[in-house]
Amino acid sequence: MILYLHGFRSSPSSAKAQIMQQALQARGQMARWHCPQLPIDPQQAIDRCVALIQQHHQPGQPLALIGSSLGGFYATCLAERWPEARTVVLNPVVHAARDLAKYQGTLTNFHTGEPFDFGPADVQALARLECTQISRPERYFLVAATGDEILDWREMAAHYAAAKQKIIDGSDHGLSDFPKHLPDILAFLDLPLEPVSADQPNHQPTR
Repeated sequence: MILYLHGFRSSPSSAKAQIMQQALQARGQMARWHCPQLPIDPQQAIDRCVALIQQHHQPGQPLALIGSSLGGFYATCLAERWPEARTVVLNPVVHAARDLAKYQGTLTNFHTGEPFDFGPADVQALARLECTQISRPERYFLVAATGDEILDWREMAAHYAAAKQKIIDGSDHGLSDFPKHLPDILAFLDLPLEPVSADQPNHQPTR
């Protein structure tokens, strides 16, 4: 199972989610791909992800989590519940309650334009979900940009200190150069690096 979690105010239509989906489709991995629209309520978002993992992840089979921004926060919460998960976090939020508290009010989804309310109860839920320290850091891969205009990459690097890290000089919060980093992500998740041609067998990863 490969579970991609989008960021705050985002959706499965985000650029990185679409790039990942296209890459996995080209590599014959779409049967494992899941990228849900996450509820705004943080506990509901986690509950939906837990239900998806329980439904689609088979014990002993690979489990890959990929999260961007707030999705990275959620992916970390889930990885601490599933120690077998290989987890990639892309410019992740580390202290979600603190960083998202300033966005309380009526907001809109970046892709759909749909309005939603984000309030004190949501901030409190994020505080309850916060992971103060990761376990088994070797199963995490942090991709962080020094040019992130929203979050501090140094805070990310400190939180995932013992994990594999790729600190990008420049770029931005949305990782507009994401395709450049895709090979490193695929390699970390033990996914095929090259697309599968029509006359090439589709080998599934054994990890």
